Amino acid sequence: MAARNINDGELIELIEAGTVKQKDDVRVWVAKHFDNRQDNLLCVAAVLEEKVVVKTVMHHFEWE
Repeated sequence: MAARNINDGELIELIEAGTVKQKDDVRVWVAKHFDNRQDNLLCVAAVLEEKVVVKTVMHHFEWE
């Protein structure tokens, strides 16, 4: 998060309000555009277990 200048509030908003795409039963990508950032789209790669486990946070993301 620090390397990509993403704060806790942005991460929470990204997870709660972003667009979700499933990779399989447990892996997802969640992406959201932030108007105040120049490096859109922000995305997290996460695993859905008992809790959401964020594996990484990406910027300059593009859906395939």
